[in-house]
Amino acid sequence: MEKRNPCIAMVPCPGFGHLIPVVELAKRLVVHHPHFHVTLFIPTLGPPSTTTYSILQSLPPHIDFTILPQVNQNNIPQSAVHPATQMHLTVMLSLSSLHDALNSLKSRDHHFVAMIVDFFSVDALQIAKQFNLKSFVYYASGATSLCFCLNFPQLHNDHDTVSTGFRELSQPLKLPGCIAFLGKDLPDTVQDRSSESYKTILHICKRFDFADGIIVNSFQELEQEVITALQGSNHKYPPVYPLGPILKTELTGQNESDLKSLVWLDNQAQNSVLYVSFGSGGTLSLEQVHELALGLEMSGHKFLWVVRTPSESTSSDYLSAKKEGPLDYLPKGFVERTKNQGLVVPSWAPQIQVLRHEATGGFLTHCGWNSTLESVFYGKPMIAWPLFAEQRMNAVLITEELKIALWPKKEHDNNNGIVGKEEVCGIVKRVMEGDEGKEINRSIQVYKDAAAKALSGDGSSTKTLSCLLSDLLNGK
Repeated sequence: MEKRNPCIAMVPCPGFGHLIPVVELAKRLVVHHPHFHVTLFIPTLGPPSTTTYSILQSLPPHIDFTILPQVNQNNIPQSAVHPATQMHLTVMLSLSSLHDALNSLKSRDHHFVAMIVDFFSVDALQIAKQFNLKSFVYYASGATSLCFCLNFPQLHNDHDTVSTGFRELSQPLKLPGCIAFLGKDLPDTVQDRSSESYKTILHICKRFDFADGIIVNSFQELEQEVITALQGSNHKYPPVYPLGPILKTELTGQNESDLKSLVWLDNQAQNSVLYVSFGSGGTLSLEQVHELALGLEMSGHKFLWVVRTPSESTSSDYLSAKKEGPLDYLPKGFVERTKNQGLVVPSWAPQIQVLRHEATGGFLTHCGWNSTLESVFYGKPMIAWPLFAEQRMNAVLITEELKIALWPKKEHDNNNGIVGKEEVCGIVKRVMEGDEGKEINRSIQVYKDAAAKALSGDGSSTKTLSCLLSDLLNGK
Protein backbone atom coordinates (compact mmCIF):
# COMPACT_ATOMS: atom_id res chain seq x y z
CA MET A 1 0.00 0.00 0.00
CA GLU A 2 1.29 3.47 -0.89
CA LYS A 3 2.48 5.39 2.13
CA ARG A 4 0.36 8.50 2.66
CA ASN A 5 1.87 11.88 3.53
CA PRO A 6 1.26 13.05 7.10
CA CYS A 7 -1.58 15.55 7.42
CA ILE A 8 -2.05 18.30 10.00
CA ALA A 9 -5.54 19.50 10.90
CA MET A 10 -5.70 23.21 11.74
CA VAL A 11 -8.67 24.88 13.42
CA PRO A 12 -8.80 28.70 13.31
CA CYS A 13 -11.61 30.72 14.83
CA PRO A 14 -13.87 33.40 13.35
CA GLY A 15 -12.18 36.73 12.79
CA PHE A 16 -10.03 37.83 9.88
CA GLY A 17 -7.15 38.63 12.22
CA HIS A 18 -7.15 35.01 13.41
CA LEU A 19 -7.54 33.29 10.04
CA ILE A 20 -4.54 35.02 8.44
CA PRO A 21 -1.96 33.86 11.04
CA VAL A 22 -3.24 30.26 10.82
CA VAL A 23 -3.05 30.33 7.02
CA GLU A 24 0.47 31.77 7.16
CA LEU A 25 1.56 29.10 9.66
CA ALA A 26 0.18 26.43 7.34
CA LYS A 27 2.21 27.90 4.47
CA ARG A 28 5.34 27.93 6.62
CA LEU A 29 4.86 24.24 7.42
CA VAL A 30 4.43 23.08 3.82
CA VAL A 31 7.14 25.33 2.38
CA HIS A 32 9.80 24.05 4.75
CA HIS A 33 8.49 20.48 4.82
CA PRO A 34 6.64 19.79 1.54
CA HIS A 35 5.87 16.19 2.51
CA PHE A 36 3.25 17.56 4.93
CA HIS A 37 -0.35 18.21 3.97
CA VAL A 38 -2.54 20.69 5.89
CA THR A 39 -6.33 20.81 6.09
CA LEU A 40 -8.01 23.87 7.59
CA PHE A 41 -11.33 23.25 9.37
CA ILE A 42 -13.01 26.64 9.56
CA PRO A 43 -15.83 27.36 12.07
CA THR A 44 -18.23 30.05 10.91
CA LEU A 45 -20.71 32.30 12.71
CA GLY A 46 -21.83 34.10 9.55
CA PRO A 47 -21.22 33.65 5.84
CA PRO A 48 -17.47 33.85 5.05
CA SER A 49 -16.55 37.21 3.53
CA THR A 50 -15.41 37.66 -0.05
CA THR A 51 -11.92 38.41 1.25
CA THR A 52 -11.93 35.18 3.25
CA TYR A 53 -12.93 33.19 0.17
CA SER A 54 -10.26 34.87 -1.95
CA ILE A 55 -7.60 33.90 0.61
CA LEU A 56 -8.81 30.31 0.80
CA GLN A 57 -9.09 29.95 -2.97
CA SER A 58 -5.47 31.07 -3.39
CA LEU A 59 -4.00 28.52 -0.99
CA PRO A 60 -0.97 26.67 -2.38
CA PRO A 61 -0.92 22.92 -3.10
CA HIS A 62 -0.75 20.72 0.01
CA ILE A 63 -3.18 23.02 1.84
CA ASP A 64 -6.92 22.53 1.54
CA PHE A 65 -9.88 23.63 3.61
CA THR A 66 -13.28 22.58 4.86
CA ILE A 67 -15.74 25.29 5.90
CA LEU A 68 -17.77 23.85 8.75
CA PRO A 69 -21.55 24.37 8.80
CA GLN A 70 -22.52 27.86 9.89
CA VAL A 71 -23.46 28.14 13.56
CA ASN A 72 -27.00 29.35 14.16
CA GLN A 73 -26.86 32.89 15.53
CA ASN A 74 -29.83 32.04 17.77
CA ASN A 75 -27.62 29.53 19.62
CA ILE A 76 -25.29 32.34 20.74
CA PRO A 77 -26.76 33.85 23.92
CA GLN A 78 -27.67 37.52 23.65
CA SER A 79 -25.46 38.14 26.68
CA ALA A 80 -22.41 37.02 24.66
CA VAL A 81 -21.59 40.43 23.27
CA HIS A 82 -17.80 40.38 23.58
CA PRO A 83 -15.99 39.14 20.43
CA ALA A 84 -13.84 36.80 22.54
CA THR A 85 -16.91 35.00 23.86
CA GLN A 86 -18.57 34.91 20.44
CA MET A 87 -15.49 33.39 18.82
CA HIS A 88 -15.11 30.80 21.56
CA LEU A 89 -18.78 29.80 21.50
CA THR A 90 -18.73 29.49 17.70
CA VAL A 91 -15.96 26.93 17.95
CA MET A 92 -17.68 25.12 20.81
CA LEU A 93 -20.87 24.82 18.77
CA SER A 94 -18.85 23.54 15.80
CA LEU A 95 -17.14 20.63 17.61
CA SER A 96 -19.63 18.03 16.40
CA SER A 97 -19.22 19.21 12.81
CA LEU A 98 -15.44 19.19 13.24
CA HIS A 99 -15.52 15.62 14.51
CA ASP A 100 -17.65 14.47 11.56
CA ALA A 101 -15.51 16.30 8.99
CA LEU A 102 -12.27 14.97 10.45
CA ASN A 103 -13.66 11.45 10.60
CA SER A 104 -14.84 11.63 6.99
CA LEU A 105 -11.46 12.74 5.68
CA LYS A 106 -9.57 10.30 7.91
CA SER A 107 -11.57 7.38 6.53
CA ARG A 108 -10.61 8.39 2.99
CA ASP A 109 -7.09 9.46 2.14
CA HIS A 110 -5.89 11.74 4.93
CA HIS A 111 -3.26 10.43 7.35
CA PHE A 112 -3.75 12.86 10.23
CA VAL A 113 -0.91 13.01 12.75
CA ALA A 114 -1.58 16.26 14.59
CA MET A 115 -4.01 19.11 15.19
CA ILE A 116 -3.09 22.78 15.64
CA VAL A 117 -5.80 25.03 17.08
CA ASP A 118 -6.19 28.77 17.52
CA PHE A 119 -6.30 30.29 21.02
CA PHE A 120 -10.10 30.56 20.86
CA SER A 121 -10.38 27.02 19.45
CA VAL A 122 -8.75 25.21 22.37
CA ASP A 123 -11.84 23.10 23.06
CA ALA A 124 -11.09 21.32 19.78
CA LEU A 125 -8.14 19.71 21.61
CA GLN A 126 -10.64 17.15 22.93
CA ILE A 127 -11.34 16.12 19.34
CA ALA A 128 -7.59 15.68 18.77
CA LYS A 129 -7.42 13.36 21.77
CA GLN A 130 -10.36 11.32 20.46
CA PHE A 131 -8.45 10.74 17.23
CA ASN A 132 -5.16 10.11 19.07
CA LEU A 133 -3.49 13.11 17.42
CA LYS A 134 -0.66 15.22 18.76
CA SER A 135 -2.20 18.59 19.68
CA PHE A 136 -0.81 22.11 19.69
CA VAL A 137 -2.19 25.56 20.42
CA TYR A 138 -1.14 28.27 17.99
CA TYR A 139 -0.88 31.47 20.02
CA ALA A 140 -0.79 34.11 17.28
CA SER A 141 0.28 36.91 19.61
CA GLY A 142 3.58 37.33 21.45
CA ALA A 143 5.34 35.41 24.19
CA THR A 144 4.73 38.17 26.76
CA SER A 145 0.95 37.96 26.59
CA LEU A 146 1.23 34.16 26.32
CA CYS A 147 3.06 34.20 29.65
CA PHE A 148 0.12 36.04 31.19
CA CYS A 149 -2.33 33.46 29.78
CA LEU A 150 -0.32 30.54 31.11
CA ASN A 151 -0.23 32.10 34.57
CA PHE A 152 -3.78 33.46 34.55
CA PRO A 153 -5.49 30.43 36.20
CA GLN A 154 -3.08 30.62 39.14
CA LEU A 155 -3.40 34.40 39.36
CA HIS A 156 -7.17 33.98 39.36
CA ASN A 157 -6.92 31.68 42.36
CA ASP A 158 -4.47 33.53 44.54
CA HIS A 159 -4.32 37.22 43.65
CA ASP A 160 -5.37 39.79 46.21
CA THR A 161 -7.71 41.53 43.76
CA VAL A 162 -9.41 38.40 42.48
CA SER A 163 -12.74 39.62 43.85
CA THR A 164 -12.84 42.46 41.32
CA GLY A 165 -10.43 41.89 38.45
CA PHE A 166 -7.01 43.11 37.49
CA ARG A 167 -7.79 46.80 36.97
CA GLU A 168 -7.49 47.50 40.69
CA LEU A 169 -4.11 45.83 41.25
CA SER A 170 -2.34 47.68 44.04
CA GLN A 171 1.12 46.73 42.74
CA PRO A 172 2.47 46.11 39.22
CA LEU A 173 2.31 42.47 38.15
CA LYS A 174 5.67 40.82 37.44
CA LEU A 175 5.52 37.67 35.32
CA PRO A 176 8.50 35.38 34.60
CA GLY A 177 10.85 37.04 32.13
CA CYS A 178 8.50 40.01 31.59
CA ILE A 179 8.53 43.70 32.28
CA ALA A 180 6.12 44.67 35.10
CA PHE A 181 2.54 45.50 34.07
CA LEU A 182 -0.02 47.75 35.71
CA GLY A 183 -3.38 46.07 36.16
CA LYS A 184 -5.06 48.39 33.65
CA ASP A 185 -2.53 47.37 30.99
CA LEU A 186 -3.51 43.70 31.18
CA PRO A 187 -6.06 42.46 28.60
CA ASP A 188 -9.44 44.17 28.67
CA THR A 189 -11.07 40.74 28.83
CA VAL A 190 -9.84 40.17 32.41
CA GLN A 191 -10.49 43.58 33.94
CA ASP A 192 -13.82 42.58 35.48
CA ARG A 193 -14.13 39.20 37.19
CA SER A 194 -17.90 39.10 36.71
CA SER A 195 -17.76 39.68 32.93
CA GLU A 196 -18.45 37.03 30.31
CA SER A 197 -15.09 37.72 28.70
CA TYR A 198 -13.22 37.04 31.97
CA LYS A 199 -14.90 33.65 32.31
CA THR A 200 -14.20 32.87 28.65
CA ILE A 201 -10.49 33.65 28.89
CA LEU A 202 -10.15 31.74 32.16
CA HIS A 203 -11.79 28.68 30.57
CA ILE A 204 -9.47 28.92 27.55
CA CYS A 205 -6.29 29.38 29.58
CA LYS A 206 -7.09 26.33 31.72
CA ARG A 207 -7.20 24.25 28.51
CA PHE A 208 -3.58 24.99 27.59
CA ASP A 209 -2.51 22.08 29.81
CA PHE A 210 -4.24 19.65 27.42
CA ALA A 211 -1.88 20.58 24.57
CA ASP A 212 1.33 18.77 23.70
CA GLY A 213 2.91 22.11 22.88
CA ILE A 214 2.30 25.80 22.20
CA ILE A 215 3.42 27.54 19.02
CA VAL A 216 3.93 31.27 19.55
CA ASN A 217 4.27 33.92 16.85
CA SER A 218 7.45 35.50 18.15
CA PHE A 219 11.18 34.89 17.94
CA GLN A 220 14.02 34.49 20.40
CA GLU A 221 15.72 37.79 19.64
CA LEU A 222 12.54 39.84 20.15
CA GLU A 223 11.32 38.39 23.48
CA GLN A 224 14.34 36.46 24.67
CA GLU A 225 13.87 36.66 28.43
CA VAL A 226 10.24 35.59 28.53
CA ILE A 227 10.78 32.83 25.93
CA THR A 228 13.69 31.51 28.01
CA ALA A 229 11.49 31.60 31.12
CA LEU A 230 8.67 29.71 29.38
CA GLN A 231 10.97 27.10 27.90
CA GLY A 232 12.85 26.62 31.17
CA SER A 233 9.78 26.21 33.37
CA ASN A 234 10.59 22.62 34.39
CA HIS A 235 7.37 21.28 32.83
CA LYS A 236 5.15 23.89 34.50
CA TYR A 237 3.97 24.78 31.00
CA PRO A 238 3.68 22.73 27.80
CA PRO A 239 6.72 23.03 25.49
CA VAL A 240 6.81 26.43 23.75
CA TYR A 241 7.93 26.77 20.13
CA PRO A 242 8.66 30.36 18.94
CA LEU A 243 8.36 30.25 15.13
CA GLY A 244 7.84 33.93 14.31
CA PRO A 245 7.59 36.26 12.70
CA ILE A 246 4.78 34.43 10.89
CA LEU A 247 3.42 37.06 8.51
CA LYS A 248 1.64 37.49 5.24
CA THR A 249 4.43 38.77 3.01
CA GLU A 250 3.44 37.91 -0.55
CA LEU A 251 1.74 40.59 -2.61
CA THR A 252 -1.79 39.96 -3.81
CA GLY A 253 -3.85 41.45 -6.61
CA GLN A 254 -4.53 45.14 -6.19
CA ASN A 255 -7.86 46.88 -6.61
CA GLU A 256 -8.37 50.51 -7.57
CA SER A 257 -8.29 51.69 -3.95
CA ASP A 258 -5.01 49.83 -3.30
CA LEU A 259 -3.42 51.32 -6.37
CA LYS A 260 -4.53 54.82 -5.34
CA SER A 261 -2.74 54.45 -1.99
CA LEU A 262 0.44 53.09 -3.56
CA VAL A 263 0.56 55.63 -6.39
CA TRP A 264 0.14 58.38 -3.79
CA LEU A 265 3.03 56.93 -1.76
CA ASP A 266 5.19 56.77 -4.89
CA ASN A 267 4.96 60.56 -5.08
CA GLN A 268 6.10 61.19 -1.49
CA ALA A 269 9.60 61.67 -0.13
CA GLN A 270 11.43 58.83 1.61
CA ASN A 271 10.35 58.25 5.24
CA SER A 272 7.98 61.23 5.11
CA VAL A 273 4.59 59.51 5.57
CA LEU A 274 2.90 58.38 8.79
CA TYR A 275 0.67 55.37 8.12
CA VAL A 276 -2.40 55.34 10.41
CA SER A 277 -4.43 52.15 10.76
CA PHE A 278 -6.25 50.33 13.57
CA GLY A 279 -6.16 46.81 12.14
CA SER A 280 -8.90 44.63 10.72
CA GLY A 281 -11.59 45.71 13.17
CA GLY A 282 -10.52 48.52 15.51
CA THR A 283 -12.73 51.60 15.70
CA LEU A 284 -12.65 55.00 17.41
CA SER A 285 -15.41 57.19 18.81
CA LEU A 286 -16.60 60.15 16.72
CA GLU A 287 -14.92 62.59 19.11
CA GLN A 288 -11.64 60.68 18.89
CA VAL A 289 -11.80 60.52 15.09
CA HIS A 290 -12.13 64.32 15.03
CA GLU A 291 -9.24 64.88 17.47
CA LEU A 292 -7.02 62.48 15.55
CA ALA A 293 -7.87 64.18 12.25
CA LEU A 294 -7.18 67.66 13.58
CA GLY A 295 -3.95 66.50 15.25
CA LEU A 296 -2.66 64.97 12.03
CA GLU A 297 -3.49 68.19 10.22
CA MET A 298 -1.76 70.33 12.88
CA SER A 299 1.41 68.23 12.71
CA GLY A 300 2.03 69.26 9.12
CA HIS A 301 3.36 65.77 8.37
CA LYS A 302 2.25 63.62 5.49
CA PHE A 303 -0.15 60.83 6.43
CA LEU A 304 -2.00 57.87 4.92
CA TRP A 305 -5.00 57.13 7.14
CA VAL A 306 -7.33 54.13 6.96
CA VAL A 307 -10.62 55.53 8.31
CA ARG A 308 -13.53 53.49 9.68
CA THR A 309 -17.01 54.51 10.67
CA PRO A 310 -16.88 55.72 14.30
CA SER A 311 -18.26 53.61 17.15
CA GLU A 312 -18.26 53.77 20.92
CA SER A 313 -17.07 50.14 20.89
CA THR A 314 -13.37 49.85 20.01
CA SER A 315 -13.89 46.41 18.43
CA SER A 316 -17.22 47.00 16.67
CA ASP A 317 -15.93 45.95 13.25
CA TYR A 318 -14.10 42.86 14.44
CA LEU A 319 -16.73 40.24 13.58
CA SER A 320 -19.16 42.35 11.57
CA ALA A 321 -19.32 43.61 8.03
CA LYS A 322 -17.56 46.90 7.39
CA LYS A 323 -19.82 49.94 7.37
CA GLU A 324 -19.88 52.26 4.38
CA GLY A 325 -19.22 56.00 4.26
CA PRO A 326 -16.59 56.46 7.00
CA LEU A 327 -15.15 59.58 5.36
CA ASP A 328 -18.47 61.33 5.98
CA TYR A 329 -17.63 61.42 9.71
CA LEU A 330 -14.40 63.40 9.36
CA PRO A 331 -14.33 67.07 10.45
CA LYS A 332 -15.97 69.42 7.99
CA GLY A 333 -13.51 70.51 5.29
CA PHE A 334 -10.74 68.19 6.56
CA VAL A 335 -10.31 66.20 3.35
CA GLU A 336 -10.17 69.34 1.20
CA ARG A 337 -7.79 71.17 3.56
CA THR A 338 -5.36 68.25 3.73
CA LYS A 339 -5.52 67.12 0.10
CA ASN A 340 -1.86 68.08 -0.40
CA GLN A 341 -0.79 66.73 3.00
CA GLY A 342 -2.47 63.37 3.34
CA LEU A 343 -4.66 60.66 1.89
CA VAL A 344 -7.64 59.15 3.69
CA VAL A 345 -8.97 55.80 2.48
CA PRO A 346 -12.12 54.05 3.72
CA SER A 347 -11.79 50.83 5.75
CA TRP A 348 -8.83 49.15 4.05
CA ALA A 349 -5.32 49.68 2.67
CA PRO A 350 -2.72 47.18 1.38
CA GLN A 351 -0.78 47.21 4.65
CA ILE A 352 2.17 45.06 3.56
CA GLN A 353 2.84 47.23 0.53
CA VAL A 354 2.41 50.39 2.61
CA LEU A 355 4.80 49.29 5.37
CA ARG A 356 7.47 48.09 2.97
CA HIS A 357 7.27 51.32 0.93
CA GLU A 358 10.27 53.62 1.30
CA ALA A 359 8.01 56.68 1.68
CA THR A 360 6.50 55.28 4.89
CA GLY A 361 8.44 56.57 7.88
CA GLY A 362 6.20 55.59 10.80
CA PHE A 363 3.11 53.63 11.80
CA LEU A 364 0.35 54.74 14.19
CA THR A 365 -1.02 51.34 15.17
CA HIS A 366 -3.52 49.70 17.50
CA CYS A 367 -0.73 47.28 18.54
CA GLY A 368 -2.43 44.15 17.31
CA TRP A 369 0.33 41.57 17.18
CA ASN A 370 0.13 41.05 13.40
CA SER A 371 0.59 44.78 12.80
CA THR A 372 3.31 45.01 15.44
CA LEU A 373 5.33 42.21 13.86
CA GLU A 374 4.83 43.66 10.38
CA SER A 375 6.17 46.99 11.60
CA VAL A 376 9.20 45.23 13.10
CA PHE A 377 9.73 43.15 9.95
CA TYR A 378 9.76 46.25 7.72
CA GLY A 379 11.55 48.47 10.23
CA LYS A 380 8.94 51.20 10.80
CA PRO A 381 8.90 53.10 14.14
CA MET A 382 5.52 53.06 15.83
CA ILE A 383 3.06 55.24 17.72
CA ALA A 384 1.20 52.88 20.05
CA TRP A 385 -2.57 53.37 20.23
CA PRO A 386 -3.97 50.18 21.81
CA LEU A 387 -7.72 49.55 21.74
CA PHE A 388 -8.69 46.10 23.06
CA ALA A 389 -7.62 42.48 23.77
CA GLU A 390 -3.91 42.20 24.72
CA GLN A 391 -2.98 45.35 22.80
CA ARG A 392 -2.07 47.37 25.90
CA MET A 393 0.39 44.64 26.92
CA ASN A 394 1.89 44.84 23.45
CA ALA A 395 2.08 48.62 23.78
CA VAL A 396 3.97 48.36 27.09
CA LEU A 397 6.34 45.82 25.53
CA ILE A 398 7.22 47.91 22.46
CA THR A 399 7.43 51.26 24.27
CA GLU A 400 9.01 50.42 27.63
CA GLU A 401 11.05 47.28 26.97
CA LEU A 402 11.90 47.16 23.26
CA LYS A 403 11.79 50.96 22.88
CA ILE A 404 10.61 50.88 19.27
CA ALA A 405 7.49 53.01 19.79
CA LEU A 406 6.08 56.02 21.62
CA TRP A 407 2.68 56.04 23.35
CA PRO A 408 0.41 59.05 24.08
CA LYS A 409 -0.15 57.73 27.58
CA LYS A 410 -2.07 60.74 28.87
CA GLU A 411 -5.10 59.05 27.35
CA HIS A 412 -5.01 56.75 30.40
CA ASP A 413 -6.13 59.45 32.78
CA ASN A 414 -7.33 62.60 31.06
CA ASN A 415 -10.32 63.92 29.16
CA ASN A 416 -12.45 60.78 29.38
CA GLY A 417 -9.87 58.71 27.53
CA ILE A 418 -9.70 61.02 24.52
CA VAL A 419 -6.29 61.85 23.06
CA GLY A 420 -6.56 65.54 22.16
CA LYS A 421 -5.42 67.07 18.90
CA GLU A 422 -2.47 68.84 20.54
CA GLU A 423 -1.16 65.57 21.92
CA VAL A 424 -1.69 63.82 18.57
CA CYS A 425 0.24 66.60 16.87
CA GLY A 426 3.02 66.42 19.44
CA ILE A 427 3.57 62.68 19.29
CA VAL A 428 3.51 62.65 15.48
CA LYS A 429 6.27 65.26 15.48
CA ARG A 430 8.25 63.34 18.10
CA VAL A 431 8.24 60.18 15.99
CA MET A 432 8.61 61.74 12.54
CA GLU A 433 11.16 64.47 13.22
CA GLY A 434 12.47 64.44 16.80
CA ASP A 435 15.47 62.83 18.47
CA GLU A 436 13.19 60.25 20.12
CA GLY A 437 11.97 59.22 16.69
CA LYS A 438 15.53 58.78 15.47
CA GLU A 439 16.35 56.66 18.50
CA ILE A 440 13.38 54.31 18.13
CA ASN A 441 14.15 54.09 14.42
CA ARG A 442 17.67 52.91 15.23
CA SER A 443 16.28 50.36 17.68
CA ILE A 444 13.71 48.95 15.29
CA GLN A 445 16.32 48.48 12.57
CA VAL A 446 18.15 46.12 14.96
CA TYR A 447 14.99 44.05 15.43
CA LYS A 448 14.28 44.16 11.69
CA ASP A 449 17.66 42.55 11.05
CA ALA A 450 17.04 40.06 13.87
CA ALA A 451 13.67 39.07 12.37
CA ALA A 452 15.26 38.36 8.99
CA LYS A 453 18.00 36.33 10.66
CA ALA A 454 15.47 34.29 12.70
CA LEU A 455 13.83 33.19 9.44
CA SER A 456 17.08 32.38 7.64
CA GLY A 457 18.24 28.83 6.99
CA ASP A 458 20.13 28.59 10.28
CA GLY A 459 17.98 31.10 12.19
CA SER A 460 16.36 30.48 15.57
CA SER A 461 12.80 30.17 14.24
CA THR A 462 13.80 27.86 11.38
CA LYS A 463 15.62 25.56 13.80
CA THR A 464 12.64 25.61 16.16
CA LEU A 465 10.33 24.64 13.28
CA SER A 466 12.48 21.60 12.55
CA CYS A 467 12.34 20.62 16.22
CA LEU A 468 8.56 21.02 16.28
CA LEU A 469 8.00 18.80 13.26
CA SER A 470 10.42 16.21 14.58
CA ASP A 471 8.54 16.14 17.91
CA LEU A 472 5.25 16.06 16.05
CA LEU A 473 6.18 13.01 13.96
CA ASN A 474 8.34 11.05 16.34
CA GLY A 475 6.97 11.80 19.77
CA LYS A 476 9.09 13.04 22.63
